[in-house]
Order: sequence, then C-alpha cells, then structure tokens
Amino acid sequence: MYYARELDSLKKSKRYRTREIVDYTILDFASNDYLGLSHNKELHNATCKTLSNMPLHSSKASLLVNGYHQIHRDFEASLCEANNFPEGVILGSGFNANIALVEALVRRGDVLFMDEKYHASGVLASNIKSVNVKFFAHNDMEELAMLLKKTDAKRKIIAVEGIYSMDGDLVHKDIFEIADEHDAILIVDEAHSSGVIGKNLMGVFDHYNIPIKPNYIKMGTLGKAYGSFGAFILASEHIIEYLINRAKPIIYATSLSLYDTLLAHNALKYMLKNSELLKSEIKKRQEIVYEELGIKIEGLIAPILINDNKKVIEIRDELKNLGFAVGAIRQPTVERAIIRLIARVGESCDSLRELCINLAKIKK
Repeated sequence: MYYARELDSLKKSKRYRTREIVDYTILDFASNDYLGLSHNKELHNATCKTLSNMPLHSSKASLLVNGYHQIHRDFEASLCEANNFPEGVILGSGFNANIALVEALVRRGDVLFMDEKYHASGVLASNIKSVNVKFFAHNDMEELAMLLKKTDAKRKIIAVEGIYSMDGDLVHKDIFEIADEHDAILIVDEAHSSGVIGKNLMGVFDHYNIPIKPNYIKMGTLGKAYGSFGAFILASEHIIEYLINRAKPIIYATSLSLYDTLLAHNALKYMLKNSELLKSEIKKRQEIVYEELGIKIEGLIAPILINDNKKVIEIRDELKNLGFAVGAIRQPTVERAIIRLIARVGESCDSLRELCINLAKIKK
C-alpha cells in the first residue's frame, strides 16, 4: 500500500476522514444550506418545468465554445442587478472561482495580500502559480495597511472573505477604504455571506452599503444559501473581460449545468421577494445561539472551540445519537478543533434551541 504510513498517522492524530451517506432522519445543523432552499420543492419544480420546455437539458460545452446559453446570461444579468455590479460570469464552483481569480489576476510584479484565514482554494491557487503572496493576520487592518505601504508592486490585490467559513466572523468594514487608499484590487469571497446578511441578503457589500467601484470583485457560491451548485464572479466589465480571456477554470471547463443555473436564478428571485421574512428567521436563530451558548454570530455559523481532536469527534457522535448533525472540524482546516454549528433556517427554532442546550451540557 503506497500511503499506508500516512493514513495510519492521520488515524492516530484523529484527523482521518471518511465519506458518510447523508441520513435524512437526522436534523441538519452541519451543512451550508443556510436558508433551507435545498429542500424547497417549489423552486425545484419550477426549474424542472422550465428546463423541460427547452430543446436541451445540458450545457454541452465551455462558455467560449457553444456552451453559453441564454439561461446563463439571464442569471448573470440578475446577479449584477441585485448586487449593483456592472458585469459577471458564472462557473463551476467556489473552489474553481478562487483558482480562476488568483491564477489569472496575479501577474509577474504583482503582490497578493491574503487574510491568513482565507479559503484553502485561494491558498492553493497562490501555491500553484507561485505568486508573490503576503499573508496578514486575520482581519488585522493595521497590518494590512502597513504591508501595502511598504510594497512597490505593479498591482496590489487583496483577498478576504465576507464571513469567514470557520470562525463565522465578518470582514472589517475598513477593508474597502484601505483598498481604495492604496489603489488595490479587492476580492471579497462571499461564499458564506451572500444570502445571509445585508438589507437585501446580498452579502457584505449590501450589509455595509458599499458603493461599487471598479477595483471591487465579489465572488459568491451557489451551493450554500442558493441551494444549488456553482459560483459567480461579479466585477467591472474590464475585469470580467480579462477573466474570460485568461482564467483557465472558465476557458477550459464545461459551463455550469442549465439545471443548477436555473435553480440558482429561482433561488435569487425567492431571496429578494422574501428578504424580510428570511432576515427575521435568521435573527431568531442568532438570538437562540446567543441565549443558549453565549455566542454572538454575524451570520449563521457558530464555532464552538473544543481544542481536542478526539473529544470533538465524541461530541459530534453524541449529538448524532440525539438526532442532530453538526460538523467536527479538525486540522488542517482549523488550527484547533471546533464544533461547527450551522443555525440553518431549514430547521426549526425549537430544534435549534434543543441542540444548543444539549451541546452546552455535553461540552461541560
């Protein structure tokens, strides 16, 4: 066996992972389906009805080789309108979107300034390309400003998340002012904030009421709050044009499936139409998490520090036996083991409260 020793090492350190078939009888507080739209049959049925009347059901090719359909363009236009960006492009996944952004935008002579807790896909892209990347302490705007002042880079590019996937905290508002002051391109990964925060639930730009400028880039995923699959990049017409011509995950991959595109478009319409109701439901769950666990959350991610790989698995399994699914997150995803609880709108407030009460008892 070629990797037996490495696998044994992972097992001994309690970092070994396995695939497990989803158990639909267990309440889901582990997935990133923040609004419960993965279970919305009206959205699914409407999508299937539209697609069944189309002359085809598959995108068939890449965006640039006969694979760009009106379904794609309509969704891109709606995303741009909802988020006040001039142009956009959709692609296969958030992971691929980060690869596309870093691999294509950071050229020789440029410097990428990345939050130390930025998603692994962005870090991987910087390693693949061997770009000049400088990591700054998590959400530390002072350190970022200092690093920017010291650089003589041809282009300066900043990468942050709207809501960080593991810590669940919100990016500092000063990031926009700092990017503008240093004429830096700002990439905001809104995978966990789009559909969760903001007046119209469109994410951190919406939340902070930030006027869109040519140096801003918004990336979002469709496999989380949107209850579908895929991703989008919104930016200036100039940057989107450049990405279409240089980003390998856009050029060389089959375009996003028509079903996923239509489903996400229907989800966007649903979010905008029901934003007040959804915001109310989100607030209720944030209050429950604070009341029972003493944790204030910006979105719907509640990280509970356990700091023990063995214990975090035991807590996850004990909660599973009680009928609740939560995430047991270990290294290298996080520095110290956590229980990652998602206060999904897809599950009831009563169930969330029961989970929190049990978790508080078990943790003690």
